[in-house]
Amino acid sequence: MMELDEKDMGILRVLQEDGRASNAKLAEEVSISEAACWRRLKRLRENGVIERFQAILNRKKLGFGVLSFVQLSCNQHSEKVTRELERIVTENPNVLSCHNTTGDDDFLLQVVARDLDDYSRFVEDVLRKIPGATNIRSNISLRELKSSSRLPLPE
Repeated sequence: MMELDEKDMGILRVLQEDGRASNAKLAEEVSISEAACWRRLKRLRENGVIERFQAILNRKKLGFGVLSFVQLSCNQHSEKVTRELERIVTENPNVLSCHNTTGDDDFLLQVVARDLDDYSRFVEDVLRKIPGATNIRSNISLRELKSSSRLPLPE
């Protein structure tokens, strides 16, 4: 793990709030020169602390009314089958995230769809075709109370 000081953490806090913050704004917020800020930002990127920048889109305004959490169990765990599952999941744009988990199920997926018909097609055309998939349980979100990718950075 990379050693981060108070100034680095300040830069990260500002960027989590506003990924488009200029170098000048970052420098002002953490009380350092623009040149020092630029060097710190470059180091944070090069060391993988900052992976990428992206816009956060409103899924509902873009027509994705269904958010589902899918628990998936598999009865085959060979390297070939696992690679195929990983390929299917990573290539499908409806899958927002996928986690290999402990417990009764092997995977937990977060999936978006335009509506329930679209989600049903996704289950039939994608999930049911995953080799070794034995149990697919969907939990449809009725209301989203919080959605964030911000990490709880120390003050």
